[in-house]
Amino acid sequence: MDDSALCIDLRQMILAIENAVSLVGMNDTHHGKRVGYIACQIGQMLGFSEEDLRYAFELGLLHDCGVSTSQMHANLANYFDWHDAHIHCEIGYRLLKDFEPLAKFALPVLHHHTHWQQLRQLPLSRQDARMANLIFLSDRIDVRALPHYHSDILLTRDEIVDNVARAHSGTLFDPELVDALQQAHRSEAFWIALEDRHIQRYTWDMGQVETPHQLTLAQLRQLSMILAYVVDQKSPFTARHSVGVADLAKYLASAYGLSEQRCLKIEIAALLHDLGKLHMPDSILEKEGPLDDTERSIMNQHSFETYEILRHIRGLDEIAHWAAYHHEGINGGGYPFHPRQRDLSVEARLIAVADVFQALVQDRPYRKGMPLEAVIAELDRQATSGRLDPGLVDLAKERGARCFDIARGQDSACNPEYLHMLTPA
Repeated sequence: MDDSALCIDLRQMILAIENAVSLVGMNDTHHGKRVGYIACQIGQMLGFSEEDLRYAFELGLLHDCGVSTSQMHANLANYFDWHDAHIHCEIGYRLLKDFEPLAKFALPVLHHHTHWQQLRQLPLSRQDARMANLIFLSDRIDVRALPHYHSDILLTRDEIVDNVARAHSGTLFDPELVDALQQAHRSEAFWIALEDRHIQRYTWDMGQVETPHQLTLAQLRQLSMILAYVVDQKSPFTARHSVGVADLAKYLASAYGLSEQRCLKIEIAALLHDLGKLHMPDSILEKEGPLDDTERSIMNQHSFETYEILRHIRGLDEIAHWAAYHHEGINGGGYPFHPRQRDLSVEARLIAVADVFQALVQDRPYRKGMPLEAVIAELDRQATSGRLDPGLVDLAKERGARCFDIARGQDSACNPEYLHMLTPA
C-alpha cells in the first residue's frame, strides 16, 4: 500500500479534534481554541520560542480530548476545582500516549488539572510541568470569563484575574505564570480577541500554517480510532458502535472487491462517521423510547456536523463525504444532504449498510440487540424502500453470519488496537 497517496497536515487534524470535542459543550464550542490562545499570550510574556508557542496552542486545542459527555463538560465548567476532573485527564492521556505524532502532549494532558503544589513534586520535566500548569491556568480563566465575553469582559477582567489567578498563585498555579498573565491581561486586545468571531479567525490563521508533520494513511487510521473512542463513550449504548461499523464496512468493501487502500479509507470514514453525535444531548442518545419530532430533528443534524468537522481538512474530501452520507438513501430520502443517486458513491453506500447492520445488533435504550434473522429482515425492508442499496444488502446477507459476528465484535476481523484503548493503563 502506498501511504504517500494521502498525507494530512497534523495541525489541521488537531484542529479537527478540537472542533469535535468542543461540540460536547453544546452552546460553547470554542473552549479549546480560547485556551490555546490564552496559553500563547501568556507564553509570549514569558518569551517562549515559536516552537513552544505552537506547542502551547496545540496543547490547548487537545487538552479536553478525554471529554465525551455533556454532563462531564458541565461539571468542568460549573465547578472551579471539580474533584473528578482527573477522569478526563486520564482518558486523554491514554488516548494520546501511544500515538507517536501526539504522544508529546500526553503527560501535560494527564496533569492539566493537577495543582501546582503537587505538580512540582512529581517526576516530570520542567517543560511538561510548566505546560500542564499553563493549560490549567488558561482553562480556568476561560471558564470564569465565558459569561462576560459578549457583554462586560473589559469591566470584569480584573475581578476574573484576581479570583482565579492571584488568589491561587503558588497553590494551584505557578506564580511565574500568574505574573505573566497579569501582564498580558492589561491589554484590552487580549480579552476582545476571545469573542467568538475573533477567536475563530485566529484559529483559522493558525490552521493555515502547515506543520512539517504530515500524517500517513496508517497514522490517520490510528487517529481516527482515537476519535471513534471519544464518540463511542458519549453513551454506554453506543460503545464500540463506530469501530463496529468500521470493521464491518471494511470487510464488506473487501468482499465487494475494492482495493486495499480503498478499504482502508472506508474504514477511516466509518470510524469518523458519527463525530457529529458529540453535539447531541446525552438525554437524546439515552432516551428509553422513540424520539419526538423535536428530538428527531436535533438527531438528524449529526451527519452535517460530521461533515463540517472533516471538510476543512485538506486531502480529506472523499472521506468527509463518505462519512457524512451514512444516513442518505439511494432514493433521495434520508438526511441531511439528499444527494442524487449518481452522487452517492459505493463507499458511502457500504458505510450506510454497515451502520444499519451494526446498530441493529447493538443494545439500545429502547430495545435489545436483534438476532441475525431480524437484522436481515430489516435490511431487506430498507432495501425495498430505497433507503439502502439492494446489491450491497445482498452482499451482507450472503455473508450474514460473519457480518453478524463482526458487528457484535466477536470476530477475528475486529480491531485489536481499538480494544487495547478501552483498557486503562
